[in-house]
Amino acid sequence: MSRPTQLKRRLLREAVDENLSTIEGRPAPRRPPPRPSRVPARWPRLAAAALLAAAATALLFVAAARLGPESNSEVNTAETATAGVAQEPANGAPAEDPASQLTFPAPRPIDPGVFSFEVRRITLDPGHGGEDHGTTSGELSEKDLTLDIARRLRDDLAKNYEVLLTRDSDVTLNLRERAELANESKSDLFVSIHINWLSTRQVRGVETYYLGPTEDPELTALARRENRQSGFSLVEMRGILDRIYTDFLQVQSHSFARRIQRSLFASLLSVNPELRDRGVKTAPFVVLVSAEMPAILAEVSCLSNRQEAELLTRPLYREHIAQALARGIRRYADDVNQTEDKES
Repeated sequence: MSRPTQLKRRLLREAVDENLSTIEGRPAPRRPPPRPSRVPARWPRLAAAALLAAAATALLFVAAARLGPESNSEVNTAETATAGVAQEPANGAPAEDPASQLTFPAPRPIDPGVFSFEVRRITLDPGHGGEDHGTTSGELSEKDLTLDIARRLRDDLAKNYEVLLTRDSDVTLNLRERAELANESKSDLFVSIHINWLSTRQVRGVETYYLGPTEDPELTALARRENRQSGFSLVEMRGILDRIYTDFLQVQSHSFARRIQRSLFASLLSVNPELRDRGVKTAPFVVLVSAEMPAILAEVSCLSNRQEAELLTRPLYREHIAQALARGIRRYADDVNQTEDKES
């Protein structure tokens, strides 16, 4: 006979005996005391804790109901705070350290505008020279045109600044030597002057570069031509390339290039109506790589265009180019020098 059946029969028999004792007026039969239950000792404590938690929750909701909707935010806050505490996993594995989940923002670059400086010394770099003729068209050579324009520009700027030329004659200088001259002189600006050659000969225009990458095949080819005779070894070039895109120099060089480009186009358009604004661009010119100051490379004309080549034979047009460059340099220098004045 199963145990549940035995228990039922015993309970039924005890109930019948109690009823008969009551009818006959006899005392109820004595029952043996119940066996103690085999409940683990920790269960009462757990049950008590559960009852306390349930009571606390019930009190919170009763208080919320009495106080109205505003109290709900406090209940939600309490729940949120409880949810934020790391709980021990059910499988007994150690809880994850909350500190390991913290994230820290990347350091923000310093705004170059917090620094103030003045433009006092400028290095002008007439492109090519000596054995390196640059682009040519008939009897016109880039190395001669850039030197003439640089000398005119120097004479114009000398009224306000100290001006240096990387070369003042028809000599050969590699790109490393040009940058080193500017760095050793502690120049504030570096301007490299060049004459362009475009594959589309009908186009005439001006464009200004500052140091940066490019994905334009035409600019890559131009940079390859301009980067010949760099003067840097492979090991030296690796070290230089690691630091070429620093925020300060790139931001300032971009601002400088914009000033030069605007001045070149606006000034020359009046005497060269077919001129095109080819814009401000980035390119990896080695002559700009190791310059320790804001530096730009200006393509001030196009020898590939026959009409523009004709204009370049005229000293007056070369003077217009020099004046346009001088105007752009002064405007950039004024922007820089007036930054502190505007704050005071």
